[in-house]
Amino acid sequence: MLKEVFSLVLSLYTLLYQTIVPCLEPEMLSVNAIDRQKHLGTWYFKAAVSHREADIQKFRVLDNIVFTMEERANDTLLLTGHMRMGDNCIKQTWTYHINLESNDLELEGRPQRKNLLWSGKWAECSECIIFQEIEPPLDKEKGTEDSLHRHMLYSRSSNSSDIVATFLKNAACHDMQANVTPRQEKACLYPVFLLPPQPVAADGPAPP
Repeated sequence: MLKEVFSLVLSLYTLLYQTIVPCLEPEMLSVNAIDRQKHLGTWYFKAAVSHREADIQKFRVLDNIVFTMEERANDTLLLTGHMRMGDNCIKQTWTYHINLESNDLELEGRPQRKNLLWSGKWAECSECIIFQEIEPPLDKEKGTEDSLHRHMLYSRSSNSSDIVATFLKNAACHDMQANVTPRQEKACLYPVFLLPPQPVAADGPAPP
């Protein structure tokens, strides 16, 4: 009973606070207009938020996540993730295609997923980027809620507790209360690009 009362009071306080202090709106980046070279190289995963736990649950088993972004030929980006889970290191790659007539990225193999880029405004961080993933309802006739909807914060720096707190606060203001941050207990051995890697030629090697 006490827990329910506390939850109600907290909800009322949040509503009152949002009325007095409006939520900070994020700033979208158009993927077909940004400086791609500026966004290549190493990114540290710092946090994920969503309206529901199911969308971010898979991040809870990971200790540490680092990504590298490379540009391939024909408006293609290759994202390589190095993830630590317990005593195991996992490497995974994702290929994204840039459509010059669209503001989002197309994930190869998942054309139904909408992938949007946002500036680090929500984290008050100029060296951060926020990646949003959205998938439509599995059955549009039975419901209108997206089957996937989450925001993920990435930073150029491995040490960034202050920006994570700011990101979580602004996300919560938009009713994204579910959140997760990597434990950072262990890391995998991975190549860190101090400078963005050079684009691969059209006849270069295939993605790993």
